[in-house]
Amino acid sequence: MKGDAVDKSTLSSILTFMPRYARIDYPNLLQHVIARGIQRAKIFLEDEDREDFVARLDGLLKDTGTRCYAWALLDNHFHLLLKPEATSLANFMRRLLTGYAVSFNLRHGRSGHLFQNRYKSIVCDKDSYFLELIRYIHLNPVRAGIVENLDELRSYPWSGHRQLLEPTTGKLLCEEEILSFFSSGKRGSRQAYLDFLADGLEQKEPPELSQGGRRTSQTLDKSLETDTIFDDRILGGSDFVSQILEDEAVEPSQSSLDVLVTAVTSYFDLSDEDLTCPSKERTIVQAKSVICYVAIRHYRKPGIEVARRLGYSTSAASQITTASPILTIPITALPASPTL
Repeated sequence: MKGDAVDKSTLSSILTFMPRYARIDYPNLLQHVIARGIQRAKIFLEDEDREDFVARLDGLLKDTGTRCYAWALLDNHFHLLLKPEATSLANFMRRLLTGYAVSFNLRHGRSGHLFQNRYKSIVCDKDSYFLELIRYIHLNPVRAGIVENLDELRSYPWSGHRQLLEPTTGKLLCEEEILSFFSSGKRGSRQAYLDFLADGLEQKEPPELSQGGRRTSQTLDKSLETDTIFDDRILGGSDFVSQILEDEAVEPSQSSLDVLVTAVTSYFDLSDEDLTCPSKERTIVQAKSVICYVAIRHYRKPGIEVARRLGYSTSAASQITTASPILTIPITALPASPTL
């Protein structure tokens, strides 16, 4: 075990994956997701990267029963408008980001993290903001200067805009559901959608929808002036925020052990299955050592719970915890156990 020690700097890097605050994450929520390259570096260098990302996204949408209403790839970040129906957003994004990052690194001969440690997700009131979010996301390539106008955007293959106008170009979006908000007939609905985007380009001060909270919600819905309940994780007014927070209270939330396992597997590019299979592979042993130490010594998780999660006996988990050289790291150097 000593030969497989995890040093202080490595442990610190792993723990930066830990959430700073609890996400609102349970099925059937409409969520605007944004992920950026680390230090705003490019995450798409060539079309092969974009094709790989879109293929992974397409596969995950089908595999997890997640609905997609808008998407756009830019050089150093992307936007998605998703509604997971049978899984958590965290599970969906972990699979998408980890898989793509590993593939990207192999393709370009690089190592290390590709994305910022934390993707951003905003729960959105579909009734009030659905169309504005689609417009905001699909106009991103124009506002970023990647394409000059709507004519060029129609030929831009790396957003959902083209699919809504030319459905043979892809199947990522729930096309019929989206177009039904504009008109009953497909031809008329496509023109109405295009007119809606054109109106957005004429706005002198377009809304910034990459965040939730009071200011953004009130920008789009002036009737919220008297509302008193807002949440930075939510795009919506009092009634919607209250309902989401009430539903969140009765949904089973992730435990700190779940969050820790996700952080460690993301850092080491492992799957959950890797942690439960007997293995002497150095990376897997290191990952299990970190989980045992932080979960038992810092988060005060019962040894039997941690052992069961890692496929260990209780005595083995305890032995790893007490024998690990990372015990020399001060307990105060670690983040507080997340409240989830």
